[in-house]
Amino acid sequence: MALATRTRQRGTDRKPSPQRTFWGSTVGKKAVMAVSGLLMLGYLVAHVMGNLKVFFGPREFNEYGHWLRTMGAPVLHEEWALWIVRLVLLATVAAHAVSAYQLSRRDIKARPVAYAHKRRRASYATRTMRWGGVIIALFIVWHILDLTTLTVNENAQPGHPYENVVATFSTWYGNVVYITAMLAVGLHVRHGFWSAAQTLGAGSASRDRALKAVASGLALVLTAGFIAVPVAVMTGVVS
Repeated sequence: MALATRTRQRGTDRKPSPQRTFWGSTVGKKAVMAVSGLLMLGYLVAHVMGNLKVFFGPREFNEYGHWLRTMGAPVLHEEWALWIVRLVLLATVAAHAVSAYQLSRRDIKARPVAYAHKRRRASYATRTMRWGGVIIALFIVWHILDLTTLTVNENAQPGHPYENVVATFSTWYGNVVYITAMLAVGLHVRHGFWSAAQTLGAGSASRDRALKAVASGLALVLTAGFIAVPVAVMTGVVS
């Protein structure tokens, strides 16, 4: 009996690991959300720069697509580096989504009863962050099926990235899905960059206006860069 009591006490006295304590806290989840968001922002910047190569013609864009599959050679086999990037990005997206969902659930539990007077103090981007995240998540699935596996791209040609981009943006639904998602990305970046800066301690009263300006500028440049490609295909600039 005494042995059982001591065993229970040892289990009760055991302290959780620092990793569990960090992840279990609201501050920890916000930090994970901020860092993962900045990593995804870095990917978006690199991605839009690659996408804009479509304006230099099929040869350069297809060479860029070939380089993506062979980067890291000869140390790595073909597509190994690309799959490493994909897996890291997948883990980053998962960490961002899980932390966002759990923080949202905590907010709801902390305030189970709605406020008597509803006041829209937050910006449109802030109020739509949740639905914007859902739209982006669904778009990622579509984008993979469209330009990676070529499952939903009816006129896709394996090994011809330029032709596949033209094919997907030659359809009305391809343009609607892509442009809608990119608008959601812009709103997400605008609020997310500023929020991440606040979480990581870069924000202050004196820098608040500058951070918001940078966030708006990044969102505008990224959105315009991504949307430029389908618009160019629709108008015949890229064909």
